[in-house]
Amino acid sequence: MRNAPEITSGPGGQRAVTRIGAARPKPVKVNGVIIARDAIAREAQHHPAATPAEALQAATRALVVRELLLQEARRRQIKATPLHDDAGRRESDDEAAMRVLVETMVTTPEPDEAACRRTYEANRARLRSPDIYEVRHILLAGAPGDAEARATARRDATLLIGQLQRDATQFATLAATHSLCPSRAQGGSLGQISHGQSVPEFEAALATMQPGTVGAEPVETRYGFHVVLVDRHIAGQPLPFEIARPQIAAWLTARSEHIGVRSFIADLVRQAQIDGVAFDAAAA
Repeated sequence: MRNAPEITSGPGGQRAVTRIGAARPKPVKVNGVIIARDAIAREAQHHPAATPAEALQAATRALVVRELLLQEARRRQIKATPLHDDAGRRESDDEAAMRVLVETMVTTPEPDEAACRRTYEANRARLRSPDIYEVRHILLAGAPGDAEARATARRDATLLIGQLQRDATQFATLAATHSLCPSRAQGGSLGQISHGQSVPEFEAALATMQPGTVGAEPVETRYGFHVVLVDRHIAGQPLPFEIARPQIAAWLTARSEHIGVRSFIADLVRQAQIDGVAFDAAAA
């Protein structure tokens, strides 16, 4: 009978149930080279997705692209010396070969003045100096995984906010007494901070606060809960073209490189025999 259960004995006498005739997934092959299932499972952890199946699909496509690049590097007899950084991290031989292949095959033109000026005019609202905030805070610490400690930190932060809303002149004293940040020695002062100098959730909260007043709610971050007072907000200013040009040129170069790499990979996909996974060359 098709797909009827078959009972077999496994190691230690354990009984296992399989189904006769059940279809097995086809192996994934790139020009005849099999991508191992365990390699796909390991790769899937680097591809967050809504479902495990989507993560496996993304991992499979990533490994197919990797195999295509390695095969092309070998075909072209690419010679590459792995790079390393000051932290001691080093490229693998395969990573170096893929990097040199892409550098060799993908030409990225230098953006000209006209392209930079067009991009500048289209993105004036984004091309600004960062906002600057003069901030004081009191940190009530609570580790992300410790629900009890975080609940206590939130409660204590709320009580301190109520106290400071009645008398903000106590901020330095309360910071010295309660804060677990080293800034308590300076009355909780963090000085001037701008984009990228704090964690994103703290920066997002600063943008919503009225200068000169204590925030009405504790600010939650990975470190715990913060009582925050923004003393001053200096709004960012539009950047002149001459100042913004290097950033614009970097944007355009990165976009051009991305398009070039995508086109190169799409060509490899079109020329390859890929089995076991649906692969759209246009989306490669």
